[in-house]
Amino acid sequence: MTTDAMHVAKTGLDAQQTRMQVIANNLANVNTTGFKRDRANFETLLYQNIRPAGSPTSEGTQLTTPLAVGTGVRVVNTEKLYTQGSLVTTDNAFDVAIDGQGFFQVLLPDGRIGYTRDGTLSRNSEGTLTTASGYIVQPEMQIPDGATSVAISGDGIVTVTLPGDVEPQEVGQITLATFSNPRGLEPIGENFLVETAASGPAIVGNPYADGMGKLVQGTLESSNVNVVQELVDMIETQRAYEVNSKTISASDEMMRFLANNL
Repeated sequence: MTTDAMHVAKTGLDAQQTRMQVIANNLANVNTTGFKRDRANFETLLYQNIRPAGSPTSEGTQLTTPLAVGTGVRVVNTEKLYTQGSLVTTDNAFDVAIDGQGFFQVLLPDGRIGYTRDGTLSRNSEGTLTTASGYIVQPEMQIPDGATSVAISGDGIVTVTLPGDVEPQEVGQITLATFSNPRGLEPIGENFLVETAASGPAIVGNPYADGMGKLVQGTLESSNVNVVQELVDMIETQRAYEVNSKTISASDEMMRFLANNL
């Protein structure tokens, strides 16, 4: 019936609206440090199997393909695509980018550990290394007052040079975390993700070790959003939305014809 077609088209409208929201969020975060673009994934809804494959059509013959009618589509999930973003030089000693796999670990106000690719670091009034939001980087380390320079090596060793000293002094080690399924991490805003049952537990290690990426001081990782690709996806989504809208209009015309001619 045409009402069934209208219902199927409505599910298409809902799915394309969700995809457009995902695309809009990607474009909104094109300049967000360490942002990873999202992608909406779709799946079919239940099929109405009117005649299954193998049904007898005569003595000794069978239906080779089923008579199955789909009932629409839905968004099954959104996933983050963890491709490497380009590295942008800032020449700020507290800006650190990860070149490769891994996440910085940050203690959130609710006691959970947040994971981020945003290496815009700073230090608070006590000299503790923090994120731009003031959350303490884990493992915690102190930058002494009066330090004339701060150096962060590719393998995460943090050293400072104090007035009157010739040799730099080591003050801590930045570690990274990886996951068996990073796409299972839950985004919570503020550039943070948190562990879930789907992501598995965090695997913590030093940069360069066990497949971890290296740290690059004085740079930040830009968003991996490709504006041109997102615009192409936006046009595709808009066209799909229009076609589903035309399906509803066509179904309505068919029902009007029946109402006026029967």
